[in-house]
Amino acid sequence: MQLYQRVFPIVARYVSKMGGSFEEAKDVFQDALVAYYEKIIVSPDALYNDSGYLVGTSKNLWLKRYKQKDLHGLPLDLNQSDVAIEDENSLSNKRLFRFLEMAGRKCMELLKAFYYDRMPLHEIADEFGYSGTRSATVQKYKCLEKVRNTVKEKALTYDDFMD
Repeated sequence: MQLYQRVFPIVARYVSKMGGSFEEAKDVFQDALVAYYEKIIVSPDALYNDSGYLVGTSKNLWLKRYKQKDLHGLPLDLNQSDVAIEDENSLSNKRLFRFLEMAGRKCMELLKAFYYDRMPLHEIADEFGYSGTRSATVQKYKCLEKVRNTVKEKALTYDDFMD
């Protein structure tokens, strides 16, 4: 179970980035687990990096599946894939929004102004009441660190991954 909790989120992110669904990620990971189990049964004395083996095997299995779909002319139904991608994106956006909310309202507004509105730092300093551009830069960095730390704490658990 610990292996599943530690490695599956990595595999799921990879499959998602490569256009796969959550269900496909689970299938690929299960196949990789079976291959890993068989490998250990055949040679129990051999040392394996379990995480590396599972991630590498999962990636290879996914690429093999992806190529087979492409070669056999079995593209995913566009409507279904659009919905799946939209669902995955909305889940990712909700998760990201939660992380930003945890950093605080002011941080969220500052990061929005800088990254989304593309506001220059001197304007951000004026609007948010900082003494200068340097203060705005430092505050932006602190806000990013809050978000990064929250992501590190929360994104590594299986429960956070399952929405």
